[in-house]
Amino acid sequence: MATRRLNLPEELVLMLLNEQTGYFYQVPGWSLNCAVIGAALADLSLQSRIDTDIESLFVLDPTETGDPVLDLCLKAISKDKTPHNARYWIERLAVHAEDIIDSTLDRLVKLEILKHHEGEFWTLAPATWHGYSQEHTASQLIKSRISDAIFSNTIPLPRDIIIVGLVNSCGLFHFIFEIDEKAEKRIEQICQMELIGRSIAAAVKDSIAVPLLQRPSFKKKIPSVPLLKILSNRHVWNGNIPAMLADFAKEYGSVFRINIPLTQPMTFLAGIDINRWVHRNGRQYLTSKKFYQGVENEYGGIGVLVSLDGSDHFTLRRALQRAYSVRKLESEMNSVFDMIRNHMKSHWKVGSHVQVYETSRKLSNAQIMPLLTSTETNDIFEDVMKWKNAVQMIHIVFNPPKFVTRLLFNTSRMKRGRKAVDDAVKRVQQNHTPEQRVGQPWELADETLSLYASDPQFFPEANLRFMLSSPMLASQYFSDLMGCAIYAMVTQPDLYAKIRSEADAIFSNGDPDPETLDLSDFDVTHRFVLECQRIYPVVYLIPRNVSNSWLVDDIELPVGEHVFIVMGAAHFMEEAFPEPFKFDIDRYLPPTNAHRSTSFAPVGLGTHMCLGVRWVVKHMAVNLLMIAHHFRLELSDPNFKFKFNAYSSLSVSKKLKIHIAERWKDFPA
Repeated sequence: MATRRLNLPEELVLMLLNEQTGYFYQVPGWSLNCAVIGAALADLSLQSRIDTDIESLFVLDPTETGDPVLDLCLKAISKDKTPHNARYWIERLAVHAEDIIDSTLDRLVKLEILKHHEGEFWTLAPATWHGYSQEHTASQLIKSRISDAIFSNTIPLPRDIIIVGLVNSCGLFHFIFEIDEKAEKRIEQICQMELIGRSIAAAVKDSIAVPLLQRPSFKKKIPSVPLLKILSNRHVWNGNIPAMLADFAKEYGSVFRINIPLTQPMTFLAGIDINRWVHRNGRQYLTSKKFYQGVENEYGGIGVLVSLDGSDHFTLRRALQRAYSVRKLESEMNSVFDMIRNHMKSHWKVGSHVQVYETSRKLSNAQIMPLLTSTETNDIFEDVMKWKNAVQMIHIVFNPPKFVTRLLFNTSRMKRGRKAVDDAVKRVQQNHTPEQRVGQPWELADETLSLYASDPQFFPEANLRFMLSSPMLASQYFSDLMGCAIYAMVTQPDLYAKIRSEADAIFSNGDPDPETLDLSDFDVTHRFVLECQRIYPVVYLIPRNVSNSWLVDDIELPVGEHVFIVMGAAHFMEEAFPEPFKFDIDRYLPPTNAHRSTSFAPVGLGTHMCLGVRWVVKHMAVNLLMIAHHFRLELSDPNFKFKFNAYSSLSVSKKLKIHIAERWKDFPA
């Protein structure tokens, strides 16, 4: 790894990292942007490219530094021949701060200083890294240097003085260190030690104060979509709810409200900018806890993964991420091949016509539950899912009065479902006694039970019921996507043939070595899965509560507002995906790489992004490859018009059937 001195924006970002939460100490957006630009200007000053005082900032040397972050600022200042002070340039360049932060995070990851986790979390990488000056090397990260500057009488380096001034202007030292009166005086003393640092920190502080007063005097009301408009929408009748909501976002704006009889009004946020904003800033303004309280109550849980925010959420994600990682899947790939093959051998009979909805569910759950819990549950899967889906719909979407909820859950169907959940949990626990686990690969249930045993206060026994049965919910989402993918494959013969060609090459000499099975071996299938995730977004929205008010398109969303983030709506917007209803796997080729945008959001956004985001894609590809390798499938009804079943998540219509027309390859003996 190449070594180099970090620039001041990079040092500032490292100072703001809160390892407990996996994110950064919460600085309001404008404040952070000003501080980042201030850091860049200070670095240019230390390199004698610019100079500044309280009155003016001017260029000494316009020569590029070779650092794209610094050169962006230097170029802008050099072009303007009118003299301006530091505050002017901080405010003028603040528009670039978010891009600078993104590129800074990317560089720190490449330098192996930070480690990036799914869901936009970061931690300091475990590997040592070489420093950026002779005085401070691997053993002294930025926080330890700044701590030395504050809590000792040594004279700090100029760059440390600047960092102290910038962090102090954001008012964050009390969150980073234990600051007493003596330390406060020392910080103020350090801030006065260096002219450039003092002038830029003052400019940052002045700029920060202004936007607090810049709230619009006239705020818009949330527009409501008339019921007639909903009923007449072209997508409502085929169940494509995210496409319908995309239409409403285009017509009414990013925020709109739908009033459905007998339910509470529902506020939706949808669009390309909404996806980008939620991914980056959602953790500061949105919370999931209140929305999921009713779900927790049904399970008897206390702070389950979907309802947690902040440091507890990050801690639990880190504890479980190994079990949901693509490496875990790859380590079990030989078993996956066997599970798929054995299920199809037993249940897929040539000449039969089968319901895609049911077939994909049984095939999925025959893999997901054994992989994550070493337990078979296909015999109770439907009862469990009926109960789980009812819990979500009642407590998250409809939220009726308590007496109505009690009546709904007192039916024989719901009682049977709840009993099935208890049965599933009991089976998992019986399969995870110490003797049963000897020599077995480590999986999600092991992680869950280990977490409970090691820290029952953080992860109490009350949460086991939810966590040990949650893989069945993951199995449902996986099966919903699989059903859609099977439909897409059998209705597009050219792609079916290409997937089969890749499969035949992979399995030509028996099962491939999982360690050498690379995405390049099934590039078409991989991109096919990505396009299925886009055009069939089975989980297309996430419910949240507003925890801090903010403005969207001049509409104020107050604290406590229930909102639904429709991340799947962007999938059907021309600006993000030209010809959005066209099935086009080439969207994911360079240079477009459509899946690398926040507009592509099939598994959530930000901190609550699915832990198995990469697992899903590879696992789905393997299933499709094996299906294409062994079977020729066709629609039972060639004239069938595709419809979604929009209950809980999007899945194929229960009327969709496929004909297992031919077995191309026999199963190994």
